[in-house]
Amino acid sequence: MKTDQFLKHYGITGNPFSEEDAQTDTVFKSGCLWTIHHPAWDKFFGSPAEPSTALVFGEKGSGKTAMRLQAIAELETFNKEHPDSRVLVISYDEFNPFLDHFRTAIRAKDTASALTRWKLHDHMDAILSLGVTQLVDRLTEERTDLTRLSLDRRRDLLLLAALYDSSTGEPIDRRWDRLRRRSGFRPLWSRRDLQIGIGVTVIVALMLVAFDALRSWSITPWLVGLVALGWLYWGWRLLQAEFRARDIRKALRVLSRDPSALRWELLWFRPTELAGQPMPTASKGGVGEERFELLRKFQSVLKDLGYGGIIVLVDRVDEPQAIEGDPRKMRALVWPLLDHKFLRHPGIGLKLLLPIELAYYLDKMDKEFYDRARPDKLNMIKPLRWTGPSLYDLATDRLRACATDGQPSNGSPRLRQFIDESVADDALKDALGHLRTPRQLFKFLHRLIEEHCHRHTEDNPRWSVDQDTFRSVYSDHMRSIDAFDRGYGHG
Repeated sequence: MKTDQFLKHYGITGNPFSEEDAQTDTVFKSGCLWTIHHPAWDKFFGSPAEPSTALVFGEKGSGKTAMRLQAIAELETFNKEHPDSRVLVISYDEFNPFLDHFRTAIRAKDTASALTRWKLHDHMDAILSLGVTQLVDRLTEERTDLTRLSLDRRRDLLLLAALYDSSTGEPIDRRWDRLRRRSGFRPLWSRRDLQIGIGVTVIVALMLVAFDALRSWSITPWLVGLVALGWLYWGWRLLQAEFRARDIRKALRVLSRDPSALRWELLWFRPTELAGQPMPTASKGGVGEERFELLRKFQSVLKDLGYGGIIVLVDRVDEPQAIEGDPRKMRALVWPLLDHKFLRHPGIGLKLLLPIELAYYLDKMDKEFYDRARPDKLNMIKPLRWTGPSLYDLATDRLRACATDGQPSNGSPRLRQFIDESVADDALKDALGHLRTPRQLFKFLHRLIEEHCHRHTEDNPRWSVDQDTFRSVYSDHMRSIDAFDRGYGHG
């Protein structure tokens, strides 16, 4: 008996339980993204108009990535309906580039020693980099009129782009120069250092053309010296920009900024403008307070461009190659983020989707940590739990999402129809509850349907799973889960 034959009997196309990862789950993305939510969804998502922080701890396969994808979809809809108060969504779920740059910057021997020096301002640099790069991409794609921004806002936008734009699609200096020209910020002719240098050079050249006596070997060197003196201010500014660019490069430890490109970009700002700006420089030796000022500048620019807030979705902290799923490394990476000053920053909401292993460390922290993190104000969900009835409803919703347009032979498909009546409703839901997560539910049901089809022929099909098949597959699957929990299986 074929699996397709069994499923088509109930009017189902495809296998609703073949995928185990929300990232590649076509059934979830096409049929369940808007309809199936975890019971704690409202506490996690909150209101886009007032971004809030949420802290979620869940097992592997409990639906953390699914919640992130649903949040992105909901926020995209919100942005379409509220074009004047949109929310900038930053997916902070790819840590490999930041960790690689960080380890190179501090010249650490291994990841464990590198993570001991990972700070909150490194997270803020990474988030600002993702946000600024995304904003510049949108401004370029939408051809937004930047001249309507005030001069201060255009300066802030260009300063943020110089510091944090990490696009790899084209050279950064060309991308930044295009943004400057589109914003109308400081045309080439307004550069004082270039005015002096070019002006003196042109005057000397005209003098040489007009007066033949100035072309003698005794006078020409003095004129060349005069030209060099005219470019002295430009050279001094270039030297200052070079030192400042290298200082900034050392401070931005999670980014791979090119000091040469940053140097030329800094030359477009007047010395008085840079003197009062919160620049992230290593020579100051501070604790990253300037990042909060840069974040406020970013929020001000976004506000003038029609964005009312920022939501950062933190996920997949156990997947980076350098972390290797080690809970201790995950703690070293995530714990600096748990700072009340940052998590409660006005206008920004962080949605942290963390592995359940970190909940153990959270329970063991001292009073000083709790005073700094204030987890009691973070809309904490610990753990992201699924009951038997909720998993039953989830399975039924997926079956309906895969139902054909025509009416199936036995009406709207439900999971109860798949299982023989000899398995009582309470026993079925209780068994599903022990699976704990949607991923284990899908694995179990996939194995159950497959085993049932192997036990019957195509000529003599049976359309419900008998009690013996259910019990044997369930027992075997629970042994697999137990081995995985003890670290001896793949789950």
